[in-house]
Amino acid sequence: MYTLDLIKKSEKRGVREVSKISILEVGPRDGLQSEPEILPTEVKKEFITRTIDAGIKQIEVTSFVHPKKVPQMADAEKLVESLPENDDVTYIGLIMNQRGFERARDCGIDEVGMVIVSTDTYNMKNQNVVTQESIDNWLSIAAEAKSAGIRTSVVIACSFGCPYEGEIDPEHIASIAEQVLKGKPDVLGLADSVGVAVPSQIKKTFSLIKELAPSIPLRTHLHNTRNTGLANAAAAVEAGVSIIDASTGGIGGCPFAPRATGNIPTDDLLYMLDRSGVETGVDLRQVVKTTDWLEEQLGRSVPAMVPKAGIFPENAEINMQ
Repeated sequence: MYTLDLIKKSEKRGVREVSKISILEVGPRDGLQSEPEILPTEVKKEFITRTIDAGIKQIEVTSFVHPKKVPQMADAEKLVESLPENDDVTYIGLIMNQRGFERARDCGIDEVGMVIVSTDTYNMKNQNVVTQESIDNWLSIAAEAKSAGIRTSVVIACSFGCPYEGEIDPEHIASIAEQVLKGKPDVLGLADSVGVAVPSQIKKTFSLIKELAPSIPLRTHLHNTRNTGLANAAAAVEAGVSIIDASTGGIGGCPFAPRATGNIPTDDLLYMLDRSGVETGVDLRQVVKTTDWLEEQLGRSVPAMVPKAGIFPENAEINMQ
């Protein structure tokens, strides 16, 4: 059910050759959580079905959080229970605490994704506890998830900068990761939650994580707030990340992060990877069609550029007219 890291190193040339990257679609969760309109469950289900049809195998479908804080996710259980069974697809539900885990477990989610914010200020706004308490909660949840046969992933949010506390020392992220790894997550991720990172930060911080956990699949979650998202994705691939979060159309943002904008668009990320010779197993044309459909559902244009400009070289003659 899960595509593992297939990054290879060439012994002869001593360089990293990337053969495959897994795309983790977060549009149904992160993409929709900040939308002013609450889409019906059936529309969310169609979004997910379209994503599967495009070839994406990992989908963050919802979050199990308090409906008063994020009303767009109030139908979490109803949505998960309505999704088609597919052994090739992993449905992921974001959680922040024990209650969220219990809700996710009881409705049959494939994987829970725990979020731990690197700073106390943001973590208090996001989860109403300090960072260390979230780490402790994770370690307790990890044991229960393993007993229940549920996969786990942990994402350390604000790994490259915090809107409330400023710069983040990579060593601080490494110290959080060291504690998180005691719970033996299946995947460990770092998030640029408010889109402040640059490629050098991505490489430096992930290199520290690689030293701590050389065999665990690494994931990154990037926002394009300052237009560095794709450059950061390329840097993450070079640093050994094998799973990249993206959102169809580039929709998204965090309700608790000031001026946060959307995730890197799945469309644009796929174009970059496809043109770079990196296999994803995802049909870019199908994703672009879903973006067009999504714009109709939302009633507005979305940030992704490839649907606007077209897929080169297929549309080269049109662009030259």
